Amino acid sequence: MKLYEILNQQLIKEPNFVTDNGELKKWVVLNKAQNFDEELIGLLLDNADLKDKFFKTVKGTLIFNQNLFVQFLEQKNYLNNSYTQYKNKVGITIDGKYLKQRNEVSLVWPFKDCILEGGQSREEEKREEIFFNEFLAQDEITQLLEPKVFTNAKRIDKDGEKPLDQFSRNENGTITDNLNIKGNNLLALHTLKEEFTDKVKLIYIDPPYNTGSDSFKYNDSFTESTWLTFMHNRLKVAHSLLHKSGVLLVQINDHNQTYLKILLDDVFRKENFINIISVRTKSPSGFKTVNLGLFETAEYILMYGKSKNDFKYNPQYVDSGYDENYTGYITNITEEPEKWIIDDIRKIICRKEGIDPDTTNQPYSKVKEKIGEGVYIQKLSDFALANADSVFRLTAIGDDAGKETLDAKKKSQKNPDKVFKVTREQNDSRFILNGQEIAFYSKKIKEIDGKSIPTTILTNIWSDISL
Repeated sequence: MKLYEILNQQLIKEPNFVTDNGELKKWVVLNKAQNFDEELIGLLLDNADLKDKFFKTVKGTLIFNQNLFVQFLEQKNYLNNSYTQYKNKVGITIDGKYLKQRNEVSLVWPFKDCILEGGQSREEEKREEIFFNEFLAQDEITQLLEPKVFTNAKRIDKDGEKPLDQFSRNENGTITDNLNIKGNNLLALHTLKEEFTDKVKLIYIDPPYNTGSDSFKYNDSFTESTWLTFMHNRLKVAHSLLHKSGVLLVQINDHNQTYLKILLDDVFRKENFINIISVRTKSPSGFKTVNLGLFETAEYILMYGKSKNDFKYNPQYVDSGYDENYTGYITNITEEPEKWIIDDIRKIICRKEGIDPDTTNQPYSKVKEKIGEGVYIQKLSDFALANADSVFRLTAIGDDAGKETLDAKKKSQKNPDKVFKVTREQNDSRFILNGQEIAFYSKKIKEIDGKSIPTTILTNIWSDISL
């Protein structure tokens, strides 16, 4: 039996290495081999032929020959009489590997294997940056990144400044004070590692954009490789500080957003990517509108979790203003649904303003003329908010709704003026009118900053914070 067949028979004993069709997941095995997976190595050791081929003994210790195993698995080469060193495949290769065989794309650049201190304070101004190679300058890097002593520490509270004698700590000994650290951010982050490794819930970074035009005197005119090294160093230490459920937010503009995305994929792994948030940061006005191409109003916040599976998002809501689709009103909401009387809040406003909506031609236009459109909309908004449990709109019922809901929909279409109730065990009851579902305005009402207002769920487009 050929060695490849022996290997294949041994590997398929592990269910995680096999597809539903019984084929070997070669890419999985490759990944396991590259990470010296104990399960894989154990399987190889269980077979005498594989043990003899892929292991060697050094001073009584058995060593796994990773390179030989990976090459063998990739080539599947039986060395028969019709021999060629090239594989039985037509395709493009990089470093002898087909693109399909390469499990990931990695962003590389000059000085990626270096540490860049990167001065960013006003005092440091523009300067020549030194790259410390991680292998050749270990002493310099150790000295640069070892914890530093904070000086001139002050405590600032509602009573003003006072000397700081010690930090406040919780029952686990973790500092609970808010810290405002002035200095080089790379050195500050490394100084915090001993105290905060695996503890931080959120890190927000607003880095230099590498544009040469930042109003604050960052060392902002980096070459691409310098900027990437600068960011890479800081993202790696930020990753170490995050709790497993923590998230990183990095804000950037168009100029380096794509480089940053790939860099974050490299440090945090692309499976931990959560969102890109588009933020409108400015409006086209005055001299700012001079721009080659479309005017740039947006910046981007890239959001990554340390472990996306452990990240728990608490949905956020923003003020949506009054939704004019909510015009239905149940006058006797405390009665049984089949007895509900339906009115229209637009008609209610008309009546309050002395206009009969049932006999007047275009009553809504008339009331707008009388009190002004802005006042009219505000009255609708105020009424809807004050009566949110009774104000509603109708929404379509999809074909994938439950059987009871679809049955009620059919009955409702035959009795359009009657409300049908569908009771559900795991969810709120549904109310069906004229073949559509009643959606109450109260579902939109949330408390934000101490006020009950109509809201909509926060999306990845933020347009309400432009400067």
